[in-house]
Amino acid sequence: MNTPDGPPAGIRRRLRRPVALAQALIARRTVRLAPEPPGERRGVVAPDGTASPAGAGRERGAGEPLRLAAVGDSLVAGSGVDAQDQALVPRVARKVAARTGRDVEWATHARLGATMRRVRYRFLPQVDGADLLFVCAGSNDLMARRSLEEWTEDLDAVLDGAVRRGRHVVACSAGQLYRSPALMATLRSVLREWTDTQTEASAAICARRGVPFVDVAHCDLNEGFWAADGFHPSAAGYEMAADMVAAAMVDALAADAPDPVV
Repeated sequence: MNTPDGPPAGIRRRLRRPVALAQALIARRTVRLAPEPPGERRGVVAPDGTASPAGAGRERGAGEPLRLAAVGDSLVAGSGVDAQDQALVPRVARKVAARTGRDVEWATHARLGATMRRVRYRFLPQVDGADLLFVCAGSNDLMARRSLEEWTEDLDAVLDGAVRRGRHVVACSAGQLYRSPALMATLRSVLREWTDTQTEASAAICARRGVPFVDVAHCDLNEGFWAADGFHPSAAGYEMAADMVAAAMVDALAADAPDPVV
């Protein structure tokens, strides 16, 4: 029986899904996603922000730099900005270098449209011996309607491999597609539910493994967060996310520091 306000909530959710799927098909035809920006996908940044080609940290006699590797989707690839040096990973590298006083040698392994499965089989095998390994994907899994079981299987496998390839692993949630101004209302509403479910599962998997998890799916967004495509972060959006990711990495590195002598 319908309530005075319409069908029960469970029925309303089921009725929304066909509409959301139709809107997702429309979005695929009409939303013009920002491409991956040009520029080098690896380099070295000094604590003062000076950027150099990969390998330059050793050449300058600054000692072994911290090695930062990132694997993931378009958030790692930098879609939404004009050049790679404005993207998320170089920003994180600059912040980690400034806060630790060490050179950071960074590299990205990512593609627009990548799911966690692609990270598992394509990008993660390209990484070895990282001091910091950043894992960031999930939005494309949501848009592709991959099941929670598929998601957890792939994330488990990626983290299994990541802890063998990186001294410290930091994982990140999907972004906030449910707030994307490029998507229609019903699709955003359904994406919010799916994002909540995926984020909860990811946080639990990371907690069991002791992997720091950065939830960018539920934080407040700063002014000017969205790029021109209404789907990816702008430079301001990446700067906001970089603060959160870098803080988690610096905290992880601090655990390596010896206890002070008293």
